[in-house]
Parts: sequence; C-alpha cells; structure tokens
Amino acid sequence: MKREIITTNDGSSSIFLPEWNESYHSKFGAIQEAKHVFIKNGLDLIQDKEVSILEIGFGTGLNAFITLIEAKKRKQKINYIGVEAYPVPLEEIELLNYPEQLGVIEEKDLFLKMHQTEWEEIYTISDYFAINKRKQFFDTITDENTFELIYFDAFGFRVQPELWTEKIFQKMFNALNPGGILVTYACRTVIKNAMLAVGFTIEKLPGAPGKREMLRAKKPIDF
Repeated sequence: MKREIITTNDGSSSIFLPEWNESYHSKFGAIQEAKHVFIKNGLDLIQDKEVSILEIGFGTGLNAFITLIEAKKRKQKINYIGVEAYPVPLEEIELLNYPEQLGVIEEKDLFLKMHQTEWEEIYTISDYFAINKRKQFFDTITDENTFELIYFDAFGFRVQPELWTEKIFQKMFNALNPGGILVTYACRTVIKNAMLAVGFTIEKLPGAPGKREMLRAKKPIDF
C-alpha cells in the first residue's frame, strides 16, 4: 500500500495512506490531537504515582514520545507497552519532525532510540520511561488487570471496523486494573455501545481541534 509523509495543520508530520484516504493522525494536527486525547484526557488524570500504559496502535511512536517527555517533566515513572501489527519502517520514522515541533530537538536521539530497540523486549529509555514494543494483532492481547491507562489509537472505524468491536473492547476491559481508563479520539455510537456492552462506563468529551467529540471509558473500581 502506498504511503506518503504529510504535514498536518499544526506543522507536525503524519503518514497518509491514499488507498484508504486515511492518515495515522488527524490532519488538523497530529501533535495537538495526541496531547488533547491521550495526555490531557488520559495521563493527566493519573498523577504522582507509577503508571502502566498500553497503547493500541504504536504507529509512528508520537504518543509514546510525548508520554516520554511528560514522564521526564513530571518525574513520573511510566511503563509503556506499544502494540503494533505492522511497524513503521525506520526510514519513514527518520522523516518525522516530532522532536522539532515539540521543541525538544535535544531529545531526538531518544525518539530514534525508542524505534531502534528490538521488539518484544523491555528497554529503559530514560530514568522515568521504560518501553516494550509488542508486534501482535490486537485480538491476540491477553493481559489481565495490568494497566492503569489505555491509549486506543487504532485506524478509524471507517477503514477497520473489526478493531472497534465488543471482542476487542472486552480485551481492553480485561487488561485494565479496576478503575483504569481508556481514551480514544473516536466517538461513534457503535463504538460507545460496544464499550458499554462489555462493562465500561462512558464519558463523551470535547474532541481535539477539528473533531467534535471523543470518548473516555472507565472500568468500574469494584469490578
């Protein structure tokens, strides 16, 4: 499938798939979407303690890199699992401008190191951030009561509806600790209903620029 490096409206890079008319991030702004959905409405709710995060759709590593920067800034220990069935080639990663656009050009080596590490192994990237990239399909995830937070960043329902089913969200529910949170940029009714069917409680929140709404789901504390 043809792939193109594009520049989104906030100046940050993404990858566009013309055959699907789909990009890895919002065309309105890759960085601003990541910060709004996953940091402001996810990580910001978990302060002053060690946290384990599962990312569904590691992709370009943008969400992981922003989380790494936040971990260092907050002095918060983060254990990060990034799941991706189709890793982005390193030659494409090297064309992305996230360190520059985030104003942390001095951390570019860490961004590249994150991608250069072997899959299926845990690496300590900085004093506050450890990562394990897992090359697997989402429907093979079997973690239980492991994570405080899930970044659900799969390709959209329009092109891959099979990634937004009750079956997948049951796996996400199982993977979270009681009281754990899942955040995603999406807000279709069919997605909300799939989350509710497996036991999540749901909040609709204002979306990132260019999108009206997003979803935050929570596993009940007494489950």
